[in-house]
Amino acid sequence: MRTVRLAYGETGLDLHVDPAVTTVVAPKHHRVTEPPREVLRRALRSPVAGQPLRDRVRRGQTVAISACDGTRPQPRHLMIPAILEELDGLVDLADVVVLVATGTHRGNSEAELREMFGDEVVDTVRIVNHDARDRGSLTWMGELGAGVPVWLNSEWVAADVRITTGFVEPHFFAGFSGGPKLVAPGLAALETVLVLHDAYRIGHPRATWGVIEGNPVHDDVRAIAAATGVTFGFDVVLNQNKEVVAAFGGDLRAMHAAAVRTAREVAMQPVPQHFDVVVTTNSGFPLDQNLYQSVKGMSAAYQVVKPGGTIVCAAECRDGFPDHGSYREVLASADSPAALFAEISAREVTVPDQWQVQIQARIQSDCRVVMHTSHLSDADLATAHLEQTSDISLAVAEALAAAGPGARLCVLPEGPQTIPYIDGARR
Repeated sequence: MRTVRLAYGETGLDLHVDPAVTTVVAPKHHRVTEPPREVLRRALRSPVAGQPLRDRVRRGQTVAISACDGTRPQPRHLMIPAILEELDGLVDLADVVVLVATGTHRGNSEAELREMFGDEVVDTVRIVNHDARDRGSLTWMGELGAGVPVWLNSEWVAADVRITTGFVEPHFFAGFSGGPKLVAPGLAALETVLVLHDAYRIGHPRATWGVIEGNPVHDDVRAIAAATGVTFGFDVVLNQNKEVVAAFGGDLRAMHAAAVRTAREVAMQPVPQHFDVVVTTNSGFPLDQNLYQSVKGMSAAYQVVKPGGTIVCAAECRDGFPDHGSYREVLASADSPAALFAEISAREVTVPDQWQVQIQARIQSDCRVVMHTSHLSDADLATAHLEQTSDISLAVAEALAAAGPGARLCVLPEGPQTIPYIDGARR
């Protein structure tokens, strides 16, 4: 037997498999060859397109910096200080605000912010959790893209200088993360997010991993960022250890396109066939904090599982479903995944979090999904139409046996950190 270490919480989890029937799709090893501070500084001073950051800012201007929330492994503790160092002597720290681009997620606590940004940033710069539901903190920007009503964070809109910071990896319906997503949905109103995530856009065949152009979600996200203005974009690509392997700065669209090219090479791999059983994770902490986020891991596995096959997903889920938001309620609103998928697909009015359920229900309508968690009970998962196993190796062995002779297994130990695909295959 072969032991494969799965990313799970902060400790990991061992999976024992038969190597003769197993294909492991792990992130390619990208060794860090220079200090991240140097990589980040070079991106700020030698951008992909346009002027260096410091040349775009004038003395006395106000600055807003958008950063990912705590469910993302962005190296905020490195990226934000790099920006502040670059602007030292030109911008007063009192004129800088860091906006946590929560989208519709909950805000982060002070303890979480200190973990995310470091004590020095928290103690010297004002940090604000964006609240998509607080209309008093939002500014109307008009109807943009394909009929999207756009409200954005007022502090972002009012700033003289607007800087996005993020990390780029394949995204299960926006194509890739980072770039313009740090404006919308990151700093947008709930009303805006609901349209960007409506059933038509999420159900579109090009709203999937690795696709940007012609993807109705990303097309509108780009349109919003372009129409409302970003002074400088700053993104990184990470390796499997969450280390910075590349950084990109400059004009938002060109910067993000360059980052996407690198991320595609780092994080997408071809496989020769579909598999009877696929084991996936949600890349460990902080990405596997809840079941909602773990749909990404399921979706990565769905790219290469046979119709009627089995997905086994290991996600710690220390934050439960979570209890905030509408995800759990929507999951329980129909008696089967097929009924859920049909109901959501026909909706004209979007309900918060239905997009995650829409994707999950489509996956569960096509294949069996078994979870391994540490914080959700079997009964909890049953309300989400999911099974649970306490022994992930046994569950995989049983699923392979049930699939019959010649059954094949694929393991994604880092979940959506590496997206498998089959050239020319269409589901």
